[in-house]
Amino acid sequence: MAAIAIALIIRLSGQKLRLQATKDYGWAFVLGTLVCLHWVTYFASMQMSTVAIGVIAFFSYPVMVVLMEPYFTGNKLAPVDLLAAILVFSGIALMMPDFDLSNEITQGVLLGVLSAALFSVRNLLYKRHFSQYSGQQAMMYQSLVAVLILAPFVGEQHLEMAFDDWGLLAMLALLFTALPHSMFNAALSQLPAKTVGLINCLQPLYATALALIVLAEVPSVTTLLGGALVVSTAMYETQKTRKTRRK
Repeated sequence: MAAIAIALIIRLSGQKLRLQATKDYGWAFVLGTLVCLHWVTYFASMQMSTVAIGVIAFFSYPVMVVLMEPYFTGNKLAPVDLLAAILVFSGIALMMPDFDLSNEITQGVLLGVLSAALFSVRNLLYKRHFSQYSGQQAMMYQSLVAVLILAPFVGEQHLEMAFDDWGLLAMLALLFTALPHSMFNAALSQLPAKTVGLINCLQPLYATALALIVLAEVPSVTTLLGGALVVSTAMYETQKTRKTRRK
């Protein structure tokens, strides 16, 4: 559903659906595989723990990008970035009730971190090999690849879902996938990238608030403390990265 909606947005905006080179389809498949695994681990993280924990663990990705970038660009890692990484992973450790892998909360935190790592690799590869295409084009192909990968796992129980569940899936695809990604790219064209990045870092805050209101999920004190460390460090790295790019 999301792929179809984004394809319509691409056509209405006058962009081309076809890629420029044959090798780009290979990169589209790689990026789509990473996005697919990111989505699966992200949703599983929230199912096993809470919305707050899943979203906060995922927002370790700005620091992960900074840690991984030297392997893609050859740039040196600054000591302050290592300190940021320590703060982020300290915040993540605070959210774990213990380090027992049989604990579902711990599993949820680790899946959130894995989701962040997959998303970080996707972003770095996109920047290096696929940045000549718009965000909408990238998301359309990545969504299609996710369909191909996950289709074999669809069983009769999925096709026999209630009408309300199909409605929720449509809402997820259109209102919370296709539209936000298009709006995000539109924001980048109207506002400084730093501003958009910093606003995006507010996501764990309102996700936690909505989870409290809608799902009655009350975050623990350690989750709030860990979240404060993760989000504040992510905001710092986002701001620092934008300043560096302007130079």
